[in-house]
Amino acid sequence: MGDLREVLDRLTPAGAAEREDLWLVRRAAAAPDPWSRHTALHATGSALVVHPATGRVLLRWHTRLHGWYQVGGHGDPGETDPAAITLREAREETGLDDLRFWPDHDDPLPVHVVVVNVPAGKGEPAHRHGDLRYVLATGTPDAVRAEHDGADLRWLTIADAVALAEEENLRETLRRAAAVLA
Repeated sequence: MGDLREVLDRLTPAGAAEREDLWLVRRAAAAPDPWSRHTALHATGSALVVHPATGRVLLRWHTRLHGWYQVGGHGDPGETDPAAITLREAREETGLDDLRFWPDHDDPLPVHVVVVNVPAGKGEPAHRHGDLRYVLATGTPDAVRAEHDGADLRWLTIADAVALAEEENLRETLRRAAAVLA
C-alpha cells in the first residue's frame, strides 16, 4: 500500500479515456490535500466487493445518485493511502469484516481509475471524483448489512450488475472485475 502519488505512478491506463482520467487525477494528487472535499476534483477510493466462490458482486443503492454503484468514498482527514481508505469505506458500508484485496492482497492496485461528475447536493456544489477502484473479496456474503436505511445492498451476477449499471464507467469496472475473477 502507499500514498496516492505512488499508487498512480504504478498504474498503466487501458485506453485513451483512462489515460485522460489518470492524468487529471495525477494533477489533483499534486495538491496539498488531494482528498479534500473542498476542491473541484478530489480523490476517492471505491471497490467492487466480490464473492469469488459464486462469482457474484455486491452493489449499493446510492440515494443521492439514484442508482446502484460500488461501495466507497472519501478519505478522512489525515488519510493518504487509497487502498486503506477504500477498505475502511467498504467495511463501513457493508458490515463485512473479512474483506481483502483480490487477487493480490499484499500489493493491491486499482483495477480502474475514472473521473466522475457528482451533482450538487448536501450543501456541496457540483464537483468531480477521481475514483480509484479496487476489487475486494469476502468469504461471508451472508454477513452483509447495510450501513443505514436507504443504502440497500444487492448481490448480483456480473452480467446482472452490468445490466443494472446506468453508467458506462461502472460497466467497465465490472468487466475488469470479471476478468480478475476468471
